[in-house]
Amino acid sequence: MIQIGDTIISLDIFEKKFCCDLAVCKGVCCVEGDSGAPLEEGETEQIRDNYEKIKTYMKPEGIAAVEEQGFSTIDIEGDTVTPLIGGRECAYIIEENGCSWCAIENAWSKGESSFRKPISCHLYPIRVKQYQNYEAMNYDQWTICASARLMGEREGIPVYVFLKDALIRKYGEEWYEQLCYAAQEIVSGKIRFRP
Repeated sequence: MIQIGDTIISLDIFEKKFCCDLAVCKGVCCVEGDSGAPLEEGETEQIRDNYEKIKTYMKPEGIAAVEEQGFSTIDIEGDTVTPLIGGRECAYIIEENGCSWCAIENAWSKGESSFRKPISCHLYPIRVKQYQNYEAMNYDQWTICASARLMGEREGIPVYVFLKDALIRKYGEEWYEQLCYAAQEIVSGKIRFRP
């Protein structure tokens, strides 16, 4: 583990390789799972504030799910998450050219929304767990992302490099520079870990 500020980072984030391969996976991460995408404090409000623009890209079933459940809901673990359509796919899902992706991000990419998408989605395959005095960042190895692991290995892209934009969005440029410095120290052997 590496610590930067109040963040404890798993070595997997430096060592594992990952690069989304949408042509293979078809965005199934927006469909599969036990609950909606985890939402941080304030993200429900950001969705609400941008909803009229986001809504123009959503499926009718997704709009109905939001109207019935709200912009977010609470899952069985007590976490705030995006609502689901029929208990399965995210209410904010859209489908284009045989792929699933995010209506929230679509509106953002067109300059119509100030909110890009939930940070939990943007940071995947990193999962962040908040503890009293620190945040723990771990690499999540979901079976549906096998193609992303293969592409990451082929291209030689570590998780922290693939997620540069998301990590800067969450923690800032200075934090990310420290992360890259730690990665260089690990590669050079200046940071060693006991087995």
